[in-house]
Amino acid sequence: MVIVMKERFHDKYKRFGLNVAYYRKLCGFTQEELAEKLGVDRTTVSKIELALVGASLDTVFLMSEIFGISPDKLFDMR
Repeated sequence: MVIVMKERFHDKYKRFGLNVAYYRKLCGFTQEELAEKLGVDRTTVSKIELALVGASLDTVFLMSEIFGISPDKLFDMR
């Protein structure tokens, strides 16, 4: 499930998306492979990574399981 974000949080969504892309690539997944594991369309993964939409907590928790990390790592604002 995707969430339409509030503009004032765009920078945080952008950093979240960069983290998703980082861990996806670290695990060697394409956007399509991650999308399949999440049960969403590839364009949804792309939109999350580009901060065009937000991800539900269910999706965040599933991503963290897929990446083998704790959910807070996806929110690290490096």
